[in-house]
Amino acid sequence: MPIQLTNSNSGDDGDEARIEIIPLIDIMFFLLASFMMVSLSMTQLNRVHVNLPEASTGIADSKVPPFQIAIDPNGVITWDGKIITLSEITARLQKEATPTETRVLISADAESRHKIVLGVLDAVRAAGIEKVNFESKAPQP
Repeated sequence: MPIQLTNSNSGDDGDEARIEIIPLIDIMFFLLASFMMVSLSMTQLNRVHVNLPEASTGIADSKVPPFQIAIDPNGVITWDGKIITLSEITARLQKEATPTETRVLISADAESRHKIVLGVLDAVRAAGIEKVNFESKAPQP
């Protein structure tokens, strides 16, 4: 941080140097704003990018479910950014979830095969999970 020392020219040899606080405050506000912007951009780092299909009758849900499973256009299934199989989905949900309260969000790419999406749905239901949602985006006007 730059510290500016000022010395007034009043003619006295005993003048004291002082630290200007205004530039320090400016720098602190800039750092605060930078950290806020970086932290906001890091909120979805563990998600796989999928091109969601459009649905005009979709309902916005502000609650984030504890379990999010993504399917990319090639049929690769990921959970928390790690590739997973259908049997692993069932086993992990049986181990970590409570069937009556747990919600699962499936985010399938618009180009993914229907068979893969139904396989994921079956794996989730085999674990006893009843609350399953599919992620979509609103249609563009």
